[in-house]
Amino acid sequence: MNIHPRARSDDAALSLYQLLDPQVLADPYPLYRTLRERDPVHWDPFLHAWVVTAYAEVQTVLQKCSAERTPTPEQLEGMGLHALTPIAQVLVRQMLFKDGDAHVRLRGLCLAAFTPKRVAAMRQQVQDIADGLIDKVAGKGRMDVIADFASPLPAIVTAGLLGVPAADWEQLKSWSTDFAEVLGNLQHNPDRAERSLSSIEEMTAYFRAALRDQQSSPREGLLHALATAEVDGARLSEEEVVANAILIMTGGQETTTNLIGNGLLTLLRRPDQLARLRDCPAIMPTAIEELLRFESPTQHTARMVSEDMLIGGKLLRKRDAVMAVMAAANRDPARFHDPDELDLTRADNKHLAFSWAAHFCFGAPLARMEGQIAFTTLLRRLPDLALAPEPLHWRENLALRGLKALHVSFGPALPAA
Repeated sequence: MNIHPRARSDDAALSLYQLLDPQVLADPYPLYRTLRERDPVHWDPFLHAWVVTAYAEVQTVLQKCSAERTPTPEQLEGMGLHALTPIAQVLVRQMLFKDGDAHVRLRGLCLAAFTPKRVAAMRQQVQDIADGLIDKVAGKGRMDVIADFASPLPAIVTAGLLGVPAADWEQLKSWSTDFAEVLGNLQHNPDRAERSLSSIEEMTAYFRAALRDQQSSPREGLLHALATAEVDGARLSEEEVVANAILIMTGGQETTTNLIGNGLLTLLRRPDQLARLRDCPAIMPTAIEELLRFESPTQHTARMVSEDMLIGGKLLRKRDAVMAVMAAANRDPARFHDPDELDLTRADNKHLAFSWAAHFCFGAPLARMEGQIAFTTLLRRLPDLALAPEPLHWRENLALRGLKALHVSFGPALPAA
């Protein structure tokens, strides 16, 4: 077994910082493949973190390493970064950054509010929203799938889920995009930090006000459910409700927008597969899983080593930073047959797009339902769907992979069913 403290390498070609190159960002999978083949548990000296790309080892990281990786307000104060305190105050209260009993408590309370029955009851609402968005562009013969459909659909759905006015969806989307920049980037950007701080303060004030309204005029929705949920006598504090409402708002929008955009681009580049899915909508559930695997909306996530451990023959020390690259694991030939081929009927498809183990995304059922409805609606109502001859540009968010725009043309739109 190849055991050593850490593999020091000056090979910049293997660093995840290569994703800052627009050409690499447009197609990161060759980089992931090289990492997986040459050094699947790789010490990145530029990132000062282990980068893990093989399926089994990514599973291990997600299961055994700590999610409590965000600095506390007190730690930021000690580093002279007091200005970032509002961000830390939100992050440290979110279940995404909790382990053990604290995570179980928060997740349990949120799951009590986010029931399968609540999700199932939203199906017709999601369908109506999807059809309404298509109706707005039906006579144009072209659309930007991101701006006209993939962004507003989950934003409106999430507003309804939370129980805040659907008319606020554009503001909610703007805030979620800014907050996603905090979660999804390796590099520090002072301009982005200032905007993110402003957005977090505005979001916090928004949800505090919404909670006040709920006290005087209770309204059905997840926000009210979070505020009143109780498991074994435990309830969320107002600060925890606000922080996790922000997490649900962001998670409920960014990943679904990217699933729709990335997935449709994947199909448009493979007209035979698009036609197959249009002609056989019964395969939609497995197709959505394959699109999640093939072009994962969340590419990687950070963890911290909780105690010295061996992963892939490497000795990782306590408090080392680790990047689990789910998108690389989802293309691992040791786990998936012909992983670089799109197979819309792939049966054995335990991908890691929704993470793994204790932090598996509890919003996955809603995301899957939105994806199925979105693709079914697009393919049923828009015949002759084709990519417009315009360049593609990917968002600079390195963890949450998504397009800035996706321009398409189509024939005369069909009416809603």
